Amino acid sequence: MLKLRLGSLFLVTCVSCFAQREAVLKQIDLPHPYYFREMYLPQLTTGPSAAAWSPDSRSLVYSMAGSLWRQELGSTKAEQLTAGRDSDGSGYDYQPDWSSDQRWVVFARYDHDAVELWSLDMRAGRARKMTSGGAVNLEPRFSPDGKRLAFVSTSYKGHFHIFVGRFEDGLLSDVRQLTPENVSSLPRYYYSQVDHEISPVWTRDGSEILFVSNRGHIHGTGGFWEIKAEPGAEAHEIHYEETNWKARPDFSPDGKRMVYASYLGQAWHQLWVIPAAGGDAFPISYGAFDNVNPRWSPDGSKIAFISNRTGNTSLWVQTIPGGEQTEVVARERKYLKPMGRISLRVVDALGNAVAARVFVTGADGLAYAPDNAWMHADDSFDRSERLFEAHYFDTLGASEITVPAGDVEVDVMRGFENHFEQRKVEVKADRTAQLTVRMVPLFVEVDATSGWVSGDVHVHMNYAGTYRNTPAHLVEQAQAEDLGIVEDLVVNKEQRIPDMAYFSPQLDPASTADHLLLHGQEFHTSYWGHLGLLNLTHNFILPGYAAYPNTAAASLYPANANVADMAHEQGALVGYVHPFDSVPDPAKNDPLSSELPADVALGKVDYIEVLGFSDHKSTAEVWYKLLNCGFRLPTAAGTDFMGNYASLRGPVGLNRVYAEMPAGPLRIGPWLGAIKAGRTFATNGPLLRFSLGGQGIGGEVRLEKKQEVHFSAELFSMVPVDHLQIVCNGKVARELAMNSERTGAHIDAYVPIAASGWCVLRAFSDKAEYPILDLYPYATTSPVHVSVAGAPVHSAEDAAYFVAWVDRLIAAARSNNSWNTEAEKELVLSMLQEAKEKYAKLSD
Repeated sequence: MLKLRLGSLFLVTCVSCFAQREAVLKQIDLPHPYYFREMYLPQLTTGPSAAAWSPDSRSLVYSMAGSLWRQELGSTKAEQLTAGRDSDGSGYDYQPDWSSDQRWVVFARYDHDAVELWSLDMRAGRARKMTSGGAVNLEPRFSPDGKRLAFVSTSYKGHFHIFVGRFEDGLLSDVRQLTPENVSSLPRYYYSQVDHEISPVWTRDGSEILFVSNRGHIHGTGGFWEIKAEPGAEAHEIHYEETNWKARPDFSPDGKRMVYASYLGQAWHQLWVIPAAGGDAFPISYGAFDNVNPRWSPDGSKIAFISNRTGNTSLWVQTIPGGEQTEVVARERKYLKPMGRISLRVVDALGNAVAARVFVTGADGLAYAPDNAWMHADDSFDRSERLFEAHYFDTLGASEITVPAGDVEVDVMRGFENHFEQRKVEVKADRTAQLTVRMVPLFVEVDATSGWVSGDVHVHMNYAGTYRNTPAHLVEQAQAEDLGIVEDLVVNKEQRIPDMAYFSPQLDPASTADHLLLHGQEFHTSYWGHLGLLNLTHNFILPGYAAYPNTAAASLYPANANVADMAHEQGALVGYVHPFDSVPDPAKNDPLSSELPADVALGKVDYIEVLGFSDHKSTAEVWYKLLNCGFRLPTAAGTDFMGNYASLRGPVGLNRVYAEMPAGPLRIGPWLGAIKAGRTFATNGPLLRFSLGGQGIGGEVRLEKKQEVHFSAELFSMVPVDHLQIVCNGKVARELAMNSERTGAHIDAYVPIAASGWCVLRAFSDKAEYPILDLYPYATTSPVHVSVAGAPVHSAEDAAYFVAWVDRLIAAARSNNSWNTEAEKELVLSMLQEAKEKYAKLSD
């Protein structure tokens, strides 16, 4: 928690920085990669992630911690089969399948910028690369006779399609694309216009392949299709439900049934069975957690699957029939190479253990974590700096990590108020290296009558991800980031709302004195723009979305203004979340349906996420135009953090808002009140302090005439920044000097004020800076407002810009055919017209 009477400045030591962040596996040409990357692509987890049976049904081979392992049923000893590095490359190994003759295991290896298929000779222990085209190749599955391999590849135009090849002596040949590319005319949003085909599995006679495809459907990953295992064959659908990347069907050995993972009618994936030719499905497992990746044993008596019932991933076996479930636990691990351990302690300046975020990279260039920790991966990285994206885990202050013998890099971060610490430690085989990392504050706190408390106003505790999150664990995640307040926005994913059971107007019982957790709502319409609804005091607003085509919520009503009214009736704060990746141009034909400017004009908006899952500079430019029209719109910040993801855009609090509130116990009411009053600054790293004319952030300076006005500006940053600026009325009024490391500044000077308006202090860099896992470091205060001779704030140019914008909204709404009634259409059109008239008056 930051108390902002900031004292003496400590200089940040040099840290490595990104030149250019690019997406992981950027060759995949599909929209919304944060969905398919987490829900479909294999991820590095310390627990098991996928398994395959031996032909005799007595043992399993499974992926765990980036390697393949073999373990017999009834045993607690696991034998490592791959170690992530061979003469042909290194990487993380996933998705094994075992040949019927028991000799070969095929798997997918994430190797730098591609996922290639490999084979492992179980007799010789030799691994061989089978594909080398630089595509993403996934889910290899042997035909029953072991002579062919079906798999998914993006080798054709970056889209997921099924391929089949001949398998012989550990190599692939005669590879052909089985499913042709088909471009759909359906109005999809979260999914591509190009149909995808994933999760192939052979029928038991080897004549056909079953797969999952969204062909002919708008929402979801798709239903089950069958096709002859011959190029040019026609596929046909045998069962449809709105799956979500994780169905991964498998046939029973008798060929009459099929098991798959489904969330049908519930919030979590469980195991379901259905007749092989299609029919009515029923579940064979239950629970408020995910059971996924099922594989039927060759003898038909068991199903192996992955579960997150304990939070992390785990491997289980269920008897069929019977239903008894047994966990396969690797209590003893036999490694392929010499290993040692690091005993890590993270402490504060007084030597007390503190929670933190930790990055551990072994001598082999791969990431490591404690056996029971949740491993997380960044969604982008700089190829010139590292071979793989950064991986990290949370510690409560003490952790033990098993790593390959050699030099290990350990990086530790604790929020934005401490230096980023980097260490090198030598680890010897069968020995434990002791490492204590002391977190050094960026500044000295002094007593004050008020303090600045950080919070993330856009968090999703569970969102169809790899892990199973809980309020207590989410609070631990906040502790590791030194984050005071978490606003968990309960929201739908496809047809379900995973955290609906936690929605409550009350403070979550998992909260502590220093970390508060609340459950609000994200209203999830991608037509009008997503809304954050903080502090709903009565009920969740349903349906939680509008403008979903081909559903009963296809109408554009309720518009966001209507939802804002319903939320305000409950005493909630309403904000626009992750607004813009680029500055909208109303003169272009690009889609433009965001209701933001209309709702601001109508007084419906309490805050905007200037920092969020979007481009901060683009959002700020639109925000400046709204401020120039006289609207007092504060900034907040929200990460859109997916709390149970293994691969995600940054940890909780990556984008956070600091709000000024009275000293004393941490309470949510004053904090939300400070946001609404504009006593905030938003940041993904740099810390700011700003006053103008004796008024703090959110205040108002009243002048009789234009003049030079005194300001005070401070910067404290754990990473270098390129610019520190005062921006007034949308223009840079002063470029401010920083220290030689570009990490700190304290300036008392004057800035010319010529007209009524506003000023903010902002800091940013031109490129990314590790360990800030965002596009670039950025921070901005909310405005200090300025009145000169009582004149109103006025910008005819910006008002005209929003007139054109709202005109686009009106035209699109008027031509839309999804309205339920003429009355709801007229209600929305009248609100938009009222907003347009307000801007029209301002443009005169």
